[in-house]
Amino acid sequence: MPPDPLFLATAVEGALAAGRIHRHFFRQNPAIEKKGPIDLVTEADLAAEQQFRDLIAARFPTHAVLGEEQADAPAGASRWRWIIDPLDGTTNFAHGLALFCVSIALEIDGRREVAVVFDPMAEELFTAERGCGARLNGRLLRVSGQTRLGDSLLCTGFPYTVREDRGPQVAVFEAFLGRARAVRRLGSAALDLCYVAAGRFEGFWEQQLHAWDIAAGTLIVEEAGGLVTDYAGAPVDLARGQIIASNRHVHETVRAVIDDALGDP
Repeated sequence: MPPDPLFLATAVEGALAAGRIHRHFFRQNPAIEKKGPIDLVTEADLAAEQQFRDLIAARFPTHAVLGEEQADAPAGASRWRWIIDPLDGTTNFAHGLALFCVSIALEIDGRREVAVVFDPMAEELFTAERGCGARLNGRLLRVSGQTRLGDSLLCTGFPYTVREDRGPQVAVFEAFLGRARAVRRLGSAALDLCYVAAGRFEGFWEQQLHAWDIAAGTLIVEEAGGLVTDYAGAPVDLARGQIIASNRHVHETVRAVIDDALGDP
């Protein structure tokens, strides 16, 4: 059975509210702080997350929230755990590049059941409920039917530690440059995953992500008919953040290219 429809409605409400905050601050010189050498947070991130936390506290006081800017509520804190990235693509946002989103997922008893990703600049609302399919602005989504890696458009991202440990990431990126039609790096893992679900990319991989980066997008890919695993082909561990998402057809080929580039047996 699908989850309570109020859960999806709440996720959509929270995502649209975050989008209004994004648009309010975008290209308006928002206050920016550094969490690391290349890891930024803006006042839009903070405002969007706090607004969502207030919504959940008022509507579902027994529910827990895990967010990027207030990273509390570990797994098991409540039967219901909301996972939010209030602004995925903060670096793009801070530089005035209109490629970012809010990502919201709901876990029930440790399983992702509801997902919403909203791109306020493109006005694209991606939604999914387990067992009910994935949608873009209400229209059903399906992954690409492409079966050949050489005809595939792929996407990836790099961790904030890339300056210190870029060798493996560059090796894998280079390997795909020689095998795929093209490779992109957009700067928002949540949108990358939604674009796999929408058939715009055939595959996406990344080595080191957080739960809030991928919780919503992975469910959207799966409900659109795609496949999501870690590099070994096992189910994704949100706490570990290693991921391959694909249209299913090219999944094993993508895994093989990564294994070969990293020198795995």
